[in-house]
Order: sequence, then structure tokens, then C-alpha cells
Amino acid sequence: MALKVICALFFISSLHIQAQRQITIKKIDTPITIDGILDDAVWQNLEETAPFLNQWPKDTGDAESQTKVKLAYTNDFLYVGIICFEKNNDHIVRTLKRDQADEHFGSDGIAIVLDPFNQKTNGFFFGVNAGGAQFEGLISVEGNESFINENWDNKWFSETSLGDNVWYVEMAIPFRTLRYDPTIKSWGLNFVRNDMKNNYYSSWNRVPLNLNTINLGHTGQVIWDENPPKTKKGNINLLPYVASGVNQDFQSNSGAEYNFEAGIDAKLAISPSLNLDLTINPDFSNVDVDQQITNLTRFPLFFPERRGFFLENSDLFTSFGKEEINPFFSRRIGLDNGLPVPVHYGARISGNLSNKLRMGLMDVQTGDTDDVNAQNYLVSAFSQRVGKRSTLDALFVNRQRMSNTSDSTQNAFNRVLALEYNFLDAAGKWSATMGMHRSFNPGDLDEEHYYTATVQFNNKNILTRVSGDRVGENYLTDVGFVPRLNNFDAANDTFVRLGYYQLSYLFVYNFLPKQETSKYNLHGPRVSSRVFLNTDGSLNASFAGFFYFFDFKNQNALELSYVNEKNDLPFDSFIVGSVPFSAGYYSYDRVGFWYRLDPRKKISGSLGSDYGTFYNGKGLSINAQANIRFQPWGNFGLRYDFNDIRLPENLESDQLHLFGLTSEISFSNKMFWTTFLQYNTQIDNLNLNSRFQWRFLPMSDFFAVYTENYFPENLTIKNRGLILKLTYWF
Repeated sequence: MALKVICALFFISSLHIQAQRQITIKKIDTPITIDGILDDAVWQNLEETAPFLNQWPKDTGDAESQTKVKLAYTNDFLYVGIICFEKNNDHIVRTLKRDQADEHFGSDGIAIVLDPFNQKTNGFFFGVNAGGAQFEGLISVEGNESFINENWDNKWFSETSLGDNVWYVEMAIPFRTLRYDPTIKSWGLNFVRNDMKNNYYSSWNRVPLNLNTINLGHTGQVIWDENPPKTKKGNINLLPYVASGVNQDFQSNSGAEYNFEAGIDAKLAISPSLNLDLTINPDFSNVDVDQQITNLTRFPLFFPERRGFFLENSDLFTSFGKEEINPFFSRRIGLDNGLPVPVHYGARISGNLSNKLRMGLMDVQTGDTDDVNAQNYLVSAFSQRVGKRSTLDALFVNRQRMSNTSDSTQNAFNRVLALEYNFLDAAGKWSATMGMHRSFNPGDLDEEHYYTATVQFNNKNILTRVSGDRVGENYLTDVGFVPRLNNFDAANDTFVRLGYYQLSYLFVYNFLPKQETSKYNLHGPRVSSRVFLNTDGSLNASFAGFFYFFDFKNQNALELSYVNEKNDLPFDSFIVGSVPFSAGYYSYDRVGFWYRLDPRKKISGSLGSDYGTFYNGKGLSINAQANIRFQPWGNFGLRYDFNDIRLPENLESDQLHLFGLTSEISFSNKMFWTTFLQYNTQIDNLNLNSRFQWRFLPMSDFFAVYTENYFPENLTIKNRGLILKLTYWF
């Protein structure tokens, strides 16, 4: 049935596609000085873009605050010159810190979107805010939407300057930073303008209101006056590092341990469209810490990958599966229960083999520890474009144990093969996915398959999605993330694998007021449900929620909610406290609200709460955030999550507190100091992490990272450490 639905979407002919805008880019003989002033004579003789168009909160008419863009190139750089017109110079600049997605799109800013292969499935994003903070990322497509991987980091140049009711931007993007085919003379292109003073977004090529501004299905075209220049063969970039540190574990009463590490990353352009990344003895000590979350489920939580080596073209490897059913999750490599495992080396080839075929091949070797054997991880992925925007994708993951000890408990190998077809129509209204995965393990196992199918429709007013999944009890993914497969049996102190079906549904309707005097950008109901069934068809768990959402023109927002959850626990299970909940059926309801204050203001925040039954007791949850901004140099945030769980006397009631304090100080758009203080009673820990970064040259940094952990009840220290790290880009 799912295949018939997906195939039927090919024959939808009633979709109207907006004509693409075009601009010609010309080659120049003299490099442009990047100073943000646009006084180079060459800018005066170049074609400029047509007027920018409204995108949000309406997608009709020309933008009130207009933007002009000109393009040029030499053999080495793509140049972008931008003029942003304004009614006044009272800019919204939420930070000077680089690579902050929410802060970039919440500030006055401008960005270029590039799709060099015209695949409409992946691309590049380069943006700056009015304060000069850079933000670059890789764009990928999932379902109807395009997303930015903000953790991608590469070398490019930009400067901004302010005029009278206008601000200017100059960019120089090295061709060696991009992946492209020099025989393709037409690239997908768009420009995205954030006008946060007026709460408007605009774009050069029109993007429908229901899609985000970076959507690759609605780019215009840049036409090259001759073939884009080829990058030099043997194009090699080296990024060595040295790091020194000291740490002390006070729980083991050991003395201070001093260490020195050195390693290197390298990028080799095999071709303009294919890149080889190498890493030897990589160090991830400067990666931002995870934001902690209170867990009131019986399964582990998902935390995103932040390590640079695993991020470029990561959508090739991570786009398979869905919603906590992922055959490949790179955080399984080099980490064991949150503790680092030495990574000796890694290699990755990724990019385009042709205009329609992308590939990724990655191999990583880890070392032994007292608890973990050395492992080799091989991951390969292919994505073949079919039609205008659809793809046929394949993934193979192999974990191979490289050492063996008498107490080794891990199987010698685990392998996963995944095949998926992803349909997306040209307008971005219909999308669908159908996939089949199979894991391979030692021994004669059955139920090693996973099947998935999804259909989604999205227009201005309606978003609706239906999906179904079947997970076999032996669909083992040692390098994946399928937490619901493993169920802890508290009575027998063991994990039991249980296969399951998952059925989910989402419906969103947006009322879009037409009156200019309306207080709302939109409002409307949202219905979300998910049902988990055992393999015999009986209920395992379900979630059903009704929400009503208001988005106000002043950027305040309000959501009201009612949720019902059901759980038929297969075993005695730990949910809260140290006493397990008895196996059996539970049904509970809660009502709640969430309110956000205008994040453009100096003082902003949000408050949410819900109350109702929780299993066979009562539960109250309060989530509060407050932020004060000293534009543009400082952001100081406070987060507090409180859960009061009241249970019958045979169980253990509990009050869980999660307190977070964040300080972000930008000394300039190249020097930042970020501090996190996190107090979590659920894991009995108080954590301090303070990180200083100085980007003294593009892609060259000095880091100083200090960390402490305490027992919160008496502030007894657990451990502390200091890392100093220097990287330099050759």
C-alpha cells in the first residue's frame, strides 16, 4: 500500500512551480579587498539582484527593507557584495559569537545559499549578522524541509560596515571550500535576509511561506559566464593541533595527571566535487558540553553529534531511519557510556561522483581501554538522485572487534544494511519514504529486519504526516540508536529485546490572518499521536496530544496542551527513584501551557508547565528560562526545570531539579568566552564548564577549557581538569 501511495505522487500535476530568478556572475581580473566597504571599482560594473521578496510572515509582494547583491569571481574566490537598506540603524544583534543558528536567524543578518550541483538535496550556507558574526553550515533535505548542520566549519572571509540607514557586507568564499563540478555552469542560488527589527524574512527567489528560507527546492540560478575555475590538483589543507592538560579524579584519591597530545587533520581535494578527510589522533576536548535533560522515560536520551570530523556531509550517513530508529549514530564511535575511548585514526571520502550520485565512505579505528576492546568502524553510503528531487539511498555499517580478551562480552562484529527511497515533489508539498534495513550478527538469529514508510503533505495551511515502522527484536545496531528495543527487567536485573510496531500521525492547521491589524502571524491546532504495539498486536505504549499554538507579531508565542499517555510495562521498570514500577497497564493525562517572551528584547524568556496524573500518581512539571542580553557582547541565561512526582507509598516520590546557568561573552567576533553551570539532582551532579576560544586566523584557534564536577548535596568535588589547545590551518 505504501509503495502505491509513493508511486501515485509522481502523477500529481496540479502543482504550480514559481519561475526561477537568474543572475549572471562574471570573472574579474583583480582580487577584491574584503573590508565591508564595497568601494572597489569592479563592484560598479556588475549585475545586481532583482528586488527581494517577502517570505515571512507573508510570501507576497516586495520586501519593505530592500537588499541588493552583486557577484564576481577570480580563479580562487567567489565574491559577494551586499547592501542592506534599513529605516534606521537600531540593529538586532543577539551575539558576536560565530556558528549560532538560533542567534543568527534571530538577528539582523544576510546569507547566501548555494547548490552547486542543482540536485536540490544538499548545499552550502554562508551568513553574517550586522555585527559581523559568521555562520556557515551544510544544508541537507529531510522530508519537505531543508536543514543546516551548523557544526560544519571551513575557511572563508567576510567583513561588515555601517552607513546611514544601510549596512554593507563583503564575502570571499574560496573555491577550495566548496564541492562542485566545474563543467556545470548553472548553480542553485538564493539570498536570505533577516529583518528582525520588523520580524520579517525576505529572499531573492521566492520561497513559500510554509517552507523555511533556506529551502533548496526554491532557489534561483546563478549563471557563470564561463566554466567555474577548477581547484588545483593536490589541493591539501592541514590542521595540526597540540594540546596539554591536567586533570585529577578526587574520588579515586589519585594525584594530578598531566598529559600532552598532538595530532593532525587533513583535507585533500581528490576532485572539485570529492574530498578526502584524514585525522590522526583526533582530540575533541574543545567540543561544547551537552545541555542536560531530565529523563522521565525508561529509555536513554538522544544527544547530537558535535565532533568536527563526523560532521561534513554527515547527512549521507545519518538521514536513514527516523525518530529514535537510527542505524548509524556517530557518537557510538570513540565514546563508551559517555567516557572517551581513544580514536587512533579516521578517513572519510565524501562528495559527488556525478551530478546525480553522492557517496560517503568512512573508516575509523579506536583503541583498547580497560573496559572496551579496540574496534574498527566502516561506514559507506550512496545517494542516487531520481527525478527532480527524489533519491534512492543505501547505507552499510560494519563494526569489527579488533582485539580480544578473556572477559570480552561484545560480539566479534555487527553489520547493518539499509535501503531507502525518498520521494520529494518539485514544489516541496509532498514527500514520502519507504525503507528496509537488515542487521547481520554472529549466530543464527531471526527478526533482524526493520521496515519503514512515511507520507507527508505540507502547504501554507496544512501539515500532515502518517508513518509506520516495524522493528524486529534482533535489529541490532551497535553503531546506531534504537533505544526502545532494549527493555530493562528490574526483577531479573537484565535487558530484554522486544520487537515492536510504531504508528504515528501529525496534523497541523494554520490560520493566517489577512488583516494587517491582526495581533497574530498565525494560530491553529496541532494533533500528534504515536502508538507502539508489541509484535502480537497488543498495546505497548501510546501518546496522544492536542495543542493550540499562537504566534504573535511581536514574537511572543503561546501554546496550550492536553496529552494522554498509556504504558503497558512488560517488566518491572525504573522510571523515577530507586523503586521499580510494577509491570502492568497505566493511563495518565496532563494539561499544560508554554509562553515565550519576545527574544529580541533585552530581557526575554519562556515559562511552561503541565500538571496531571503520572502512572499511578501525580506529576507537576515547570520549565522556566530567562535571558538578559547586553547587545552585542553578552548573553546571560538561566534555566530551571522542576518535576514534582507524587506516587503511592509503595513507590518513591521524588522532586527533580535541573538548574542551568549560561554566560556568553563576545570580546569581538573572533574571541568568545562561554561558561555553563549545570546542577542536576537526577544524576546527582553539579558541573562547571568554561570555554575560551580565540580565532586568531580563519580556521586557526586557541582554546582553554576548564571543567569541574561536584556532588551537589555537600559540594564535594569529584574531578576537575584544564585543557589548553592550539590549532593552525595550513
